[in-house]
Amino acid sequence: MNSRKVVYLFFSTLLVGSISGTLVGIYFDYDVLFGEGFANFFFGILWIIGITAAFSLIAQMGFFAYLTVHRFGLGLFKTARLWNWIQVVLIAFVFFDLIYFRYLAFAEGGETIFHYMIMPIIFLLFSLLVAYIKAKETNKGAFIPALFFIFVVTTIEWVPALTNNDPKWLWMYFTPLIAANTWQILVLHRLQNKDDGKSKLGNPNSEPVVTNKTKNKKKKKGRAK
Repeated sequence: MNSRKVVYLFFSTLLVGSISGTLVGIYFDYDVLFGEGFANFFFGILWIIGITAAFSLIAQMGFFAYLTVHRFGLGLFKTARLWNWIQVVLIAFVFFDLIYFRYLAFAEGGETIFHYMIMPIIFLLFSLLVAYIKAKETNKGAFIPALFFIFVVTTIEWVPALTNNDPKWLWMYFTPLIAANTWQILVLHRLQNKDDGKSKLGNPNSEPVVTNKTKNKKKKKGRAK
């Protein structure tokens, strides 16, 4: 992937994360933003855009970190199948943590563990959907890595908000992370496929390309004979 595609991925991810996070921020701070004058609205929006852009940058760092870890895991465990099973175990472990440890830390009177199961289940279902789309557009082997990235890596990036348990910050942190990570995982192979299509002419292992000029030269040689 050339530098132009890397720049596109960076800024498009930043834009997707910032816009999604800003919309959620406006929802939670609607009364404050629109009820105290234009200056308050202007600087409030700037602050929301800035903080959600920072969360988008965290998502991008996590994405490239996982690409490195994934390659390292494939090299360490020798087979993709073993590495995938390890990722499945980690997915199950993180799913359990999202439910049980948050229940232990934040449950109040009258709340059961089922109150803390709703969000992780929805999150896991969404991750499965994204992984399915990724595998359908690429290959079956991409399903587990995509699921691991969307569910586990996003959860790791979400930890600061999870320890606070403030609904506003939970969603303002989560929304740009999940939007940016979903965008990155689903657009990467499209950018790579475009590059592969352009690089066929320079690939010594590819079949020789017969152009119209080549055909015309052959015809002229045949007539001359």
